[in-house]
Amino acid sequence: MKNIIRCLRRRATVGLLFSPFMLMLPARPSIAQVSEVWVSDQGDGSYRNPVLYADYSDPDVVRVGDDYYMTASSFNCTPGLPVLHSRDLVNWRIIGHALKRQVPAAHFALPRHGDGCWAPCFRYHKGIFYIYWGDPDFGIYVVKTEDPAGEWSAPELVLEGKGLIDPSPLWDDDGKVWLIHGWAGSRAGVNSLLTLRQLNAAGNGTVGEGRHVFDGHDAHPTVEGPKFYKRKGYYYIFAPAGGVATGWQLILRSKNITGPYEEKIVMEQGLSTVNGPHQGAWVETEFGENWFVHFQDRGAYGRIMHLQPMRWHEDWPVMGIDKDGDGIGEPVLQHAKPKTKARVPVQTPVESDEFDAADLGLQWQWHANPSITWYAQLPGTGRLRLFPHLQPGDQPNLWMTPQLLLQKFPGPDFSVTTKVSWQVDSLNRDGKRAGLLVMGNDYSGLVISMDAKGYKISRILCHNAPGGQAEQVVAERRIPDNTAYLRVQVTGPDALCEFSVSTDGVKFEPLGKSFYAKPDTWIGAKVGLFASSTAPGRRGGYADFEWFRVKG
Repeated sequence: MKNIIRCLRRRATVGLLFSPFMLMLPARPSIAQVSEVWVSDQGDGSYRNPVLYADYSDPDVVRVGDDYYMTASSFNCTPGLPVLHSRDLVNWRIIGHALKRQVPAAHFALPRHGDGCWAPCFRYHKGIFYIYWGDPDFGIYVVKTEDPAGEWSAPELVLEGKGLIDPSPLWDDDGKVWLIHGWAGSRAGVNSLLTLRQLNAAGNGTVGEGRHVFDGHDAHPTVEGPKFYKRKGYYYIFAPAGGVATGWQLILRSKNITGPYEEKIVMEQGLSTVNGPHQGAWVETEFGENWFVHFQDRGAYGRIMHLQPMRWHEDWPVMGIDKDGDGIGEPVLQHAKPKTKARVPVQTPVESDEFDAADLGLQWQWHANPSITWYAQLPGTGRLRLFPHLQPGDQPNLWMTPQLLLQKFPGPDFSVTTKVSWQVDSLNRDGKRAGLLVMGNDYSGLVISMDAKGYKISRILCHNAPGGQAEQVVAERRIPDNTAYLRVQVTGPDALCEFSVSTDGVKFEPLGKSFYAKPDTWIGAKVGLFASSTAPGRRGGYADFEWFRVKG
């Protein structure tokens, strides 16, 4: 497998250097990399699922010409609303974020696990790209742009209220604008309802009262995540039901936008290994092919993204492979790629970071709205410098610490290695530390610090962080100076994590027992870096990270 990936990386590099097709990519691309962990493109005209073995929950895709753009739920992680680009629905790369800061900004100055951006909808209308999303505590928002790789407008609150989630707009043939959305039972006291509202011409406000058009309580509990389309005179609502890990894909259709809506299940797990399969997006290519993008819940690895072939039969979509001809498909694990105008080079979202650019890589997110004082990445230094800020309040663990710089797990088996140098004076060392972290409801990591005896690496562990359980130091090792190499190896379906330390970058020695990563609230586990302080007093010290390398 590793030889195949190396071959794909070489071919991808050649394509990026010499393909004139690449000249048409968006103006501000991220640095192209090919993952050493997971590559969906098999190099023979086929792909394997998932196309992204990473936590892109509730994906939605829009096509403009031969370009595909995708966004996904980002919840409390900042920057939010990642924007990815593809030319074939298989090879994706991150090109930016539509939301630089969560709003309201003061509310998201601290981690709000599981809150924030839920189930966004990506749309394109008359030269403008739109992303709508629901925040269950504040309402439905929209941002806009003419360039999805560029700057997006400030968020506008389309509809204020508690429990309003999963919005999807539709510009109708008569010029009217409509919005379908769901409800979060945790805030609204009710769920499994889909509600239709009319929007104003600008799409940034509602007109009149809404009305429910579907009630899933009887046969389709937890119906949510609606996506609104129109085809051949039918209004379609694509909506999953039955729960994230155990549900199915439901289609509703009507000749009248207000209903009544007919219903049909069109995809379920069947005999496949893809549980869920949950909400996503219908995409029609320039060549008239139909595809469906959705996610699968894989626990600590997050909600990973799949691509299914789709066809229409008697004006109902059929997703995946319908083996028994009953109109209900099941997910495929490998399939021929979508047809394209030209050969598309192998690409994957960026993972490793050498910290030699002026800005953080697009794969990084904080757990809350960041401050410019948390870090420095100066051109020409080739390092990321993190400053150990005081943890908020009297916290027993890192759950409410905003200064966690993290990224998604990139696949089922991988390692992360980083080199860190710790700079702190002997008068200002207490409580300050920095290191490598695997973060979730349980977390563990390696931290470097200094005490009266010198420098040391500590293995930290916390179970049930949201429940307030105290973090513990479960193992320690003295090191001769202030520099160390920290590594975590993640393997298997249960995300087994093994931590090790080196002082020369060659020989690594385990530190502490194995740890099973756990998901966070609505997101998978994440891996990354942090610096923090538990001692009040004068600030000082910093951690220099020279690189962050993700390997298969």
